Amino acid sequence: MTASASPVYFADMRCPMDYSLLTKMQKLLRAAGLTRMDLAGKFVAIKMHFGEPGNLAFLRPNFAKCVADMVREQGGLPFLTDCSTLYVGRRRHALEHLAAAQENGFSPLSTGCQLLIGDGLRGTDEVEVPVPGGEIFRTARIGRVIMDADVLISLNHFKGHKRTGFGGAIKNVGMGCGSRAGKMAMHCCGKPVVAPEKCRGCGICMRFCGQQAIGWDDGHRAVIDQEACVGCGRCIGACSQDAISSAIDAASDKLNARMAEYAAAVLHGRPHFHISVANNISPCCDCHGGNDAAIVPDIGIFASHDPVALDQACIDAVNAAPVIATSRLGQCRRDSGDCFTDLHPDTHGTSQVEHAECIGLGSRRYELITVSA
Repeated sequence: MTASASPVYFADMRCPMDYSLLTKMQKLLRAAGLTRMDLAGKFVAIKMHFGEPGNLAFLRPNFAKCVADMVREQGGLPFLTDCSTLYVGRRRHALEHLAAAQENGFSPLSTGCQLLIGDGLRGTDEVEVPVPGGEIFRTARIGRVIMDADVLISLNHFKGHKRTGFGGAIKNVGMGCGSRAGKMAMHCCGKPVVAPEKCRGCGICMRFCGQQAIGWDDGHRAVIDQEACVGCGRCIGACSQDAISSAIDAASDKLNARMAEYAAAVLHGRPHFHISVANNISPCCDCHGGNDAAIVPDIGIFASHDPVALDQACIDAVNAAPVIATSRLGQCRRDSGDCFTDLHPDTHGTSQVEHAECIGLGSRRYELITVSA
């Protein structure tokens, strides 16, 4: 565990007349140490969320361009990346994911760098990497593109989440960098099953099963041998008909701990830097094809080399902010002491930072350093 307080740099959203918030963000990132990193000639993965189409709370591409421009100024080779989703939606494989990103304004022209989907066409291009200090996992399945990068920068929109309480740096890296099999390992305690009415008998799932656990039923539809299956989830990514799924059944605290261990696997052994933008703080994740009104006023931008300290600083800032009375949070009975638990009573969001600190990913203790315009 990190003994000393980690520096977290903060800039609010206020700017003088004719002064850009992006200029202020650049000043913040310089103060936080981004320009002191050795990026020359290195592939730099900027991990972010492109937003599910229909959602309007996700980070604008302008924030990504600000980071990519600074990386390129230092001789780095930046690219934006995210991995496929486990659930049905517009980001379930690389082609739809890229189309969704473009629909939301992300392109080489708007961001100044290329977009790469981290786990390949079907969400199955992964690397199994060790989990340092892991208490739940020994290894994690991470998108190959992300593990091929020399440096990782996390750029996330800080907001609520109906299963993890909140989504910040740990979730952006841990859940976001997992392949579809990795996401299944974090979310699920069970194994996948086939919906026979959706299966068209193409056999693609069989090609991706390393255990030969998939066969045919009498109607030439896929069926999974639950004893032979190891629950890797590769068949879920392989199926183009969404005929294979697994229940998302991990309890909130267990899911948060698993995400923290995946984040440790992604970050171990290479330089990393983390940015959280606390604006449009919606009650639920940008994964939804829509968003509710913000629960508190815009707070600002945070940056740190320590993702645990960064998330803790954001949690504290949201809990200290005035609640917007007309928002979902304003209409909740607030008695837990934590905004996100008030929004989602079945969650304990701080279990993310608690477990992350326990396994040595960072420190919950932080020193907040304010950067002005």
